Amino acid sequence: MAKAELKTKKTTAVVEDFLNSISEEQKKADAFALLDLMKRVTRQEPKMWGPSIVGFGEYTYKYSSGREGDWFLMGFSPRKQNLTIYIMTGYERHPDIMARLGKYKTGKSCLYINKLSDVNEKVLSELLTVAQKDLKVLKAYFDKKK
Repeated sequence: MAKAELKTKKTTAVVEDFLNSISEEQKKADAFALLDLMKRVTRQEPKMWGPSIVGFGEYTYKYSSGREGDWFLMGFSPRKQNLTIYIMTGYERHPDIMARLGKYKTGKSCLYINKLSDVNEKVLSELLTVAQKDLKVLKAYFDKKK
């Protein structure tokens, strides 16, 4: 089966240009701090995914239905309302770390924070590091299914 046509795709846009276009100074500073943190954790260079997501790594997923597509392993987006951090394996797997993180909300694979100072950055780094290990397992799983 062909890969699914997603709206959000990897682009050739320059990550730093996107981040420099953020008008709110605190959000811009937080976005650059997240960029540096995720570069350290993933040891990968970021890519733009669609017009507003900074993603690290890439994998091809395939569902049992045969549908497949490409997606980033970890990323973030400096949205108007909040900073959204994406970890494809989700957050519910790490309740001990989440309990120490600080002020946030979550969706299935999304962590929403108003500003970086609302969370403990060392705990966020720990969360991203643990998630990176989970993501390597996820990527290996999907690579075997190709």
